Amino acid sequence: MATNDSLRVGLRVGLVSISDRASTGVYEDKGIPALQEWLGGALTSPWQLETRLIADERPLIEQTLIELVDDCGCHLVLTTGGTGPALRDVTPEATLAVGDKEMPGFGEEMRRISLNFVPTAILSRQVAVIRKQALIINLPGQPKSIRETLEGVRDADGTVRHVGIFAAVPYCIDLIGGPWIETNDAVIKGFRPKSAVRPA
Repeated sequence: MATNDSLRVGLRVGLVSISDRASTGVYEDKGIPALQEWLGGALTSPWQLETRLIADERPLIEQTLIELVDDCGCHLVLTTGGTGPALRDVTPEATLAVGDKEMPGFGEEMRRISLNFVPTAILSRQVAVIRKQALIINLPGQPKSIRETLEGVRDADGTVRHVGIFAAVPYCIDLIGGPWIETNDAVIKGFRPKSAVRPA
């Protein structure tokens, strides 16, 4: 159950873009703007934002995730970048190191969604974990892939063919004691079992 305090404040979201080159200004970060834009269209309940742009350094990633959950009080943390097989890709290791529980279904589903578009989706190592009362999810690095992963796969007429992972996020946040999240059904419809749905 969400506490009265969390209901009053709304959802606190941490966005972390993990990139050596973007963090040093070699090129403009596109991950955080893409996530912020998507969340702006998908969430209809109140939410607040914390952002971090950091390098692919495991201690720094761990420190940032801990800070966002423990100090900033984020209920949801979304990372982008650093999840492939390259030597510098250590986001999954850092995420697992700070988690209390792994949520393997998120990673499995992200790869299934991405396989609709590219065979190299099998090289992705995204994971998700629970830390205290927060859900941390690793997302892809490209804005198009971020949207597809969160929102799902649609046919040419807009019909949803493969539901995105964000459909499960509101109920997961419910179960770990976070605030009530409502979504724009035209973007992504949050799923809750009948016993957990609030009266309109």
